[in-house]
Amino acid sequence: MDIKLDPSRRERVTVRLQQLFAKEFDDPLSDFRASEIVDLMLKTLGPAIYNQAVQDVRAHMQGKLDDLDGEIFADGDA
Repeated sequence: MDIKLDPSRRERVTVRLQQLFAKEFDDPLSDFRASEIVDLMLKTLGPAIYNQAVQDVRAHMQGKLDDLDGEIFADGDA
């Protein structure tokens, strides 16, 4: 799976990564180095995060479906 970020989000992540390295590690990252780290993070962490999000949504939706009878049940004896 190839996870891509839209250009504006990718730019924000890259800038944030550069800020983090400059502040915490006193190591300024070039645009190229920051972009390579973002690519690596997307490649290694992206699928796991995506899969977890799918499982979370599935569990949420299953909860909604399980509660469906209680929400819309119409008593036929009325």
